[in-house]
Amino acid sequence: MNRHTGLRNLRGWLRGTWQEWRSAELRVLAAALVVAVAAVAAVGFFTDRVDRGMADQAASLLGGDLAITSRSPVPDEWVDEARERGLQSVRSAALPSVLFGADDQSRLSSLRAVDPDWPLVGEARIRDPYGQEHTITHGPEPGEAWLEGALLNDLGLEPGDTVTVGRRDLEITAVLTLEPDRGSALTDLAPRLMLAYEDLESTELIGPGSRVNYQFYLSGIDSVVEAYTDWLEPRLEPGQRIQGLEDAAPELRAAVERAERFLGLASLMAVLLAGAAIAVAAHHFAQRRADSAAIMRALGASARRVLAVYFGRVLLVAVIASLIGLALGFLAQFVLSALLGDWLDGDLPPPGLRPVVAGLGVGLITAAGFALPAMLRIGQVPPLRVLRRDIGLPSASVWLSGALAVAAFGALLWWQAADPQLALWVLLGTAGALLILGLLGAALVLAVRPLRDRGGIALRFGLANLSRRGGLSAVQLVAFSVGILALLLLAIVRVDLLEAWDASIPEDAPNHFYVNIQPGEQEPLADRMEEAGLERPQMDPMIRGRLVAINDLPVGPGDFDDERTRRLLDREFNLSYADEPPEHNPVVEGHWTLDQPESDGLSVEAGLMERLELELGDSLTFRIGGRAVRGSITNVREVNWDSFRVNFFVTGAPALLDEQPRTYITAFRLPEDMRDAQSRWLRDFPAVTAIDVSAILERVRDIIEQATRAVEYVFLFTLVAGLTVLFAAVQATRDVRRREAALLRTLGARRRDIRNALLAEFGTLGFLAGLLAAIIATVIGALLAWQVFDFDYRVNPMTFVYGIGGGTLGIALAGWLGTRRVLDQAPLTVLRGPE
Repeated sequence: MNRHTGLRNLRGWLRGTWQEWRSAELRVLAAALVVAVAAVAAVGFFTDRVDRGMADQAASLLGGDLAITSRSPVPDEWVDEARERGLQSVRSAALPSVLFGADDQSRLSSLRAVDPDWPLVGEARIRDPYGQEHTITHGPEPGEAWLEGALLNDLGLEPGDTVTVGRRDLEITAVLTLEPDRGSALTDLAPRLMLAYEDLESTELIGPGSRVNYQFYLSGIDSVVEAYTDWLEPRLEPGQRIQGLEDAAPELRAAVERAERFLGLASLMAVLLAGAAIAVAAHHFAQRRADSAAIMRALGASARRVLAVYFGRVLLVAVIASLIGLALGFLAQFVLSALLGDWLDGDLPPPGLRPVVAGLGVGLITAAGFALPAMLRIGQVPPLRVLRRDIGLPSASVWLSGALAVAAFGALLWWQAADPQLALWVLLGTAGALLILGLLGAALVLAVRPLRDRGGIALRFGLANLSRRGGLSAVQLVAFSVGILALLLLAIVRVDLLEAWDASIPEDAPNHFYVNIQPGEQEPLADRMEEAGLERPQMDPMIRGRLVAINDLPVGPGDFDDERTRRLLDREFNLSYADEPPEHNPVVEGHWTLDQPESDGLSVEAGLMERLELELGDSLTFRIGGRAVRGSITNVREVNWDSFRVNFFVTGAPALLDEQPRTYITAFRLPEDMRDAQSRWLRDFPAVTAIDVSAILERVRDIIEQATRAVEYVFLFTLVAGLTVLFAAVQATRDVRRREAALLRTLGARRRDIRNALLAEFGTLGFLAGLLAAIIATVIGALLAWQVFDFDYRVNPMTFVYGIGGGTLGIALAGWLGTRRVLDQAPLTVLRGPE
């Protein structure tokens, strides 16, 4: 074949493809791919921008090229060694504390003490007393304090005033407006006060059990930083950790990665439904092109040639649709950025090419995986069909179709989840859920079969259509149910769970915690609170200890694969001791023996027992203040960590722990009108840290609300994909409906009767889909409440009202809009034409 012949054939193929574009099947296939690629691309563009932003700001977020965190002050040896190697270094310390301002107003804040050379990397911004913004590269001078604006307002202070920090009065010289290396820990949610590192000791806030986090930041040439790391690693003590750029803002990074993964998996729901629409559209496309394929075969074209022509057209449409989906996804990601903008500081950089490649890959893999089975059938059409039109396409291979679809979806899952085990579980869960939905859908279709002989002609004909096309009806029912289910879970069940969660919290649940209460202060503090009109609080001892051995065998983070367990062993436990088990911590295994004289018993939380693979009778050794303390497990407690009460992983016998260094902690409910009284008594106990749980819960709820809105937004693509499945299914039966309508009109049926029959068919389908979705949404809500959140769940009747009502009306309307042109064609034209 010469060059001119090849160009002529290509032009002919493109012309034929353009003509094919007028077919509804290819338009449905293209629409499904646009939705799928747009959903994945929107998430992909957003997450790529986040990843690039975090990579660009890693050093600023970390505070340097290297950071060391510690529960104890940084040794002078480390500082001297860094200086000798030519590295720049800065020390920092952070702790929560209550501040006092004008008129004894108090506010929980996050204190941070820094060296003069702070920030080591990046720039900070402050506003001077004259309202001028300044970019600075140094910390506060001794005797000075910088406060965030919110903290100034809460305390009723202004620049130039004095703020009391523990036992030290500091002059407010500036408003802190930007802190480049601010942490993302929960304690850092409180507004910030920054002071000089050398002023920290004079505040007298540091004592045994104080919750102080020390940091040591370094910056310099990469090779020198690596050499210093090698020197430092053997000198690290338990509780000290080296962080590199990949560890910058670990809590934020972990949260963002989980959110990205969840949004990515949510977007694949749209891909799954789009794949179903593609499969239906491709099947109908192959069915309608059987005559053309037979003619090509009769003229000598091979099966491979026929397959290449038609599958090539599908792939060309897939490429164009994917490009359109990428453009829409790029626009849609700006909405995600707005919804989740509070998660990150600063503007996000533009995305790279990775989401473009990924979006095109999603489009082509989805098109190939779900459309190829139908295309293989069109390649095998026999030439004899030219003479005998009763010869149809070869039967579809259910196993081949299923295997290709599963392989395509599994590949997308593995790519999106970046975790083979997670991808496998999601794939099995999706397959199981679809199987259950399919079985229930088929059962519901069979259940309406006895009703097709009742009612008017429109209802009888509509129900008869559902029964006659039982397999297709079941597929449509599953697709519609998934879309309605997603909407119900997000719009109704989510609200029910939140309301049930709020209802599970007692009206008198504690909303404040006091920690770091020093020995000898617990009784005077309790007296002051009781005198103010509060119920006398219980003061629980709290001891910091590191688990170093189980059954006398050394144990450390490297002995476990689970990341959560590793983190648990990498820090100190909060231990306590008690004569009696707490009322809110029931003993579920073993016996309480901690009240016996000279007992060395330990009571351990059930989750920790499972995580560390412990059993009754095992011994645990903790290092407390440089001394090893060993005890034996005598009972297991069930701890409800959402009870807003004081809870501990491990509680020991008083005889074992009451001589150890300790502070005290208490939880109580503070009425809103007693906040001023709290400020007065806390002034006499400056080391006490007050934590307002209601404020923290409000912040957590804000984050959850943002994430929920983002997921709802992504699920909009799923709903659109569900409508695409509906349209594809309607188009797949269009020719049959045309002939049925023509026969009915020839036999005297009125247009109104046929229209009512179509509305009855789709309305019944919507009713069944809504009922099925409402039942499953209620079951999922109950399981989440019972198994995950551990509270009672009450069925909301509105779930069924919205599910059934919305499904019936919505799908009836969509079905009628998709088939109304059937009624506009003359019966004689339809009956004379080809099937």
